[in-house]
Amino acid sequence: MLKLKGCYTALITPFANGKADLAALRRLVRFQLENGVSGLVPCGSTGEAATLSPEEYLQVIKTVVSAARGKVPVMPGVGTNSTAKSVEMVKKVSALGVDGLLAIVPYYNKPTQEGMTAHFSELAKATRLPIVLYNIPGRTGVNMLPATALGLRRRFSHIVGIKEASGSLDQVSEIINGADDEFAVMSGDDSLTLPMMSVGARGVISVASNVAPAKTARMCELFLDGDVTGAAALHHDLFPLVKELFRETNPIPVKYAVSLLGLCGPEPRLPLTPLSEARRAPLKEAMRGAGALD
Repeated sequence: MLKLKGCYTALITPFANGKADLAALRRLVRFQLENGVSGLVPCGSTGEAATLSPEEYLQVIKTVVSAARGKVPVMPGVGTNSTAKSVEMVKKVSALGVDGLLAIVPYYNKPTQEGMTAHFSELAKATRLPIVLYNIPGRTGVNMLPATALGLRRRFSHIVGIKEASGSLDQVSEIINGADDEFAVMSGDDSLTLPMMSVGARGVISVASNVAPAKTARMCELFLDGDVTGAAALHHDLFPLVKELFRETNPIPVKYAVSLLGLCGPEPRLPLTPLSEARRAPLKEAMRGAGALD
């Protein structure tokens, strides 16, 4: 069973001259493994999945699975705003040797809670792999309510958790209060990871860990081990970096940050554009402050 706790990295997808840079992607995976993350999440929002061709999407997942070599779980992002297309995606990805699926709430359509329940029910029927729901109202335009997530969990035992990026600790608390012990809440917002863990979240699916994987993973580990003071110190070390990573639309800043580590180029794919000149020096300074850059 998928162990959903600690730091899972929401991997960027490196590009070079407009194409997915699979050699750089392998370097990124090695960097993550060497720095102790608990899992890898390719092809999510941070991985610019919406801009990948169907062929690129599958190739990125295959590359991450191969490079991870079974050392940590690989849980790709799946889902579109079409239930039928999402079911087909789930079936294809389930055959690639992955350990779970991160399934986003349908975007743009703004489904009702009833529509979300029907959508995720169809996805759950299409696979036996563990599914983690992904609630991010800032990108989807609609919020999955706790009752909806909990209802899906009761109906499908392999819906094992939720990545919560609503920004509401009340919502996180309500989910945890109503869930069984095996259902995991993961932070979907780096700046709220420690506060969310304080009310029962198990960890984070992190953007910042692309840049500072060891420190992000250690923060989660310390908290889970009961060292709240140590975890809080790392939270404060990372906080300026986290803020800089979201000054422009994710993953624009994090791609520039990872390029400074020499792991890949900074290139996003249109309609995203490179990090503005004005934000580059502050991001470098925040990386140095977090110990991520000499």
